[in-house]
Amino acid sequence: MRCYRAKPEDMAGIEHLHAAYKLEIGEDAPDREGLDNLRKAVEEGTILFYACEEDGHPVGCCSVSPTFSTFNYQKAGVFEDFYILPEYRHRGIARKLVEFAFRDSGVGSLTVGCADCDRGLYAALGFSIPLGNLLAYDPE
Repeated sequence: MRCYRAKPEDMAGIEHLHAAYKLEIGEDAPDREGLDNLRKAVEEGTILFYACEEDGHPVGCCSVSPTFSTFNYQKAGVFEDFYILPEYRHRGIARKLVEFAFRDSGVGSLTVGCADCDRGLYAALGFSIPLGNLLAYDPE
């Protein structure tokens, strides 16, 4: 198994993982414009996209969006887009991918917003410090 930070040219090979992630969480699959925007964000470093592969095939992905946090007054990251193909789950890939993304991104902390049903999963992966509730702004 190999974990790596995706470069823009790697994105075409892992788009299917991102689409599968969106579908599993009940969102629409990304359209071409959305995928092009993602590739551009990877190119500009706005988002750090990671993947894990086995036998040369991507089987998991996640992203870290760098920011600054007053939680620890240093560079931080928002962890998203976390997905492991179902047939590759329960093999330790998730833990390795999270650890790799944390180390490679250079952040001092990672935060994740998740559904209540996923709290146990993220806690098992090391996301164990509660920081209240995450809410998204709706201008409507």
